[in-house]
Amino acid sequence: MNSNTANERLWSVHEGELDHRDVQQLLDQHFTEMRAGSPPSACHVLPADGLKSPDIRFFTLREKNELLGCGALKRLGPDHGEVKSMRTGDGARGRGVGKALLDHIVAVAREEGMTRLSLETGSTAQFAAAARLYEREGFEPSGPFSDYLDTPFTRFFSKAI
Repeated sequence: MNSNTANERLWSVHEGELDHRDVQQLLDQHFTEMRAGSPPSACHVLPADGLKSPDIRFFTLREKNELLGCGALKRLGPDHGEVKSMRTGDGARGRGVGKALLDHIVAVAREEGMTRLSLETGSTAQFAAAARLYEREGFEPSGPFSDYLDTPFTRFFSKAI
């Protein structure tokens, strides 16, 4: 048994938790780093309050009570969703947290009748690990969707689910 499988047995996914202090701290860190590493015209990171929208479902992944990461699913239409706010805590990187969250988001999207998921990310080294995860999980490069504009900094991915 590999260590990720063993860890996943101790992990639990929670919905909501936007008012939890550790979640707010992780989202603040995410927001700050995304704003610092992205041109203003191509930075689409949502602050915590933006994740409280009724068309967004927000998830956290925990090991016992320790926050490992977060991610969200935004409904764009009846059959189309967007992966948002994927973030693994600094101390949990390399443990499969991003994949576990992405798997959960894909499963929820399917349950809600979505047949396509899209996402937007950056093209610099800061976003390389995320892009590798999405590609490994079957997301393919695509063009802009929703209200996004194509920029040299921005990469778009999509996957039929």
